[in-house]
This record gives sequence, C-alpha cells and structure tokens, in this order.
Amino acid sequence: MSLSSKSVIFLVGNEEYGIPVEYVISIDKYEEVTPIPHLPSFVKGIVKSRGELIPVIDFELVLYQKALEVNDDVRMIVLHTDELSVGLLVKEAKEILDIANESLQQVGLLAYSKTAYFTSIANIEERLITMIDPNILIASLEGIKEIKEYMKENTQEVQ
Repeated sequence: MSLSSKSVIFLVGNEEYGIPVEYVISIDKYEEVTPIPHLPSFVKGIVKSRGELIPVIDFELVLYQKALEVNDDVRMIVLHTDELSVGLLVKEAKEILDIANESLQQVGLLAYSKTAYFTSIANIEERLITMIDPNILIASLEGIKEIKEYMKENTQEVQ
C-alpha cells in the first residue's frame, strides 16, 4: 500500500479541494460551452474534449450555490468517473501535490449525506484541503441520470 498519493489541488470559493490524479484526464483553460436547456442549473452545457462530448459542471454552484465568475484563472478539470466523464469548472487549478496518508484525517461532518463525496481532510502545514471522491460526487448530483441519457443520445448522433 502506498504511503502517499498524488492529487490535483484546486480552488473553489476560497477553499482548497483535491481529487486523486488517477481520475483526472486533463486540466484545460475555460472555453465556451454549448448550453443545453432543461438540465440542472449547475450544468453549464457541453464541450468537446479529446473527441468526446462531456457535460461541464460549475463546481462553485454545486458547493456554494453561486455561479463561478469566469476569468483567466478558471480551469476545467476533465474527470473520468464510473458514471461518465465530466468537466469540472473551478476557480483555479493550483498544483499536483503528493499527500501523505498520515496527513489525511476523517472529520465528523464528512458523514453528512449532501457532502458524502468529501472523503477526508488533508492537514498539511498551514493548509486544510478537502479531498473529494469523483465517483461519489458525480453519482450524488441531482439529475445525473438525465445527463447520462442526454450525453449517450448525443454521442450516438455525433458518431
């Protein structure tokens, strides 16, 4: 078993979050998305990434119920999960960090059902980084079934 794991650290609101690198396909500059009507408000639309259509999720809207303010720092972290690939819009992608397992701590609030995707807190020097399981995150989003169906239909149309 490894003593540490690499994670992509990013900013949403004023907080740092981390996702294990094995889920990250790419980190891209923000590009215009094609809006799709009738999907949940946190879904900004779809983009083509590496030949695949993927939904783009405003992670600030998911966490803080306010839309991300788009500027030059905004990044789209493309994730591959068990459910589907998605683009996660974040305020800033900061770094790839090697996080020692002993710095990960469980916190009682992590059991709260609305944030079941928070797996632990990395306590590193003066920083607290909330770790996220992308599979649980995507599965917990409201309307994910409809999004998957929409993406499946449109992928078939594109081919």
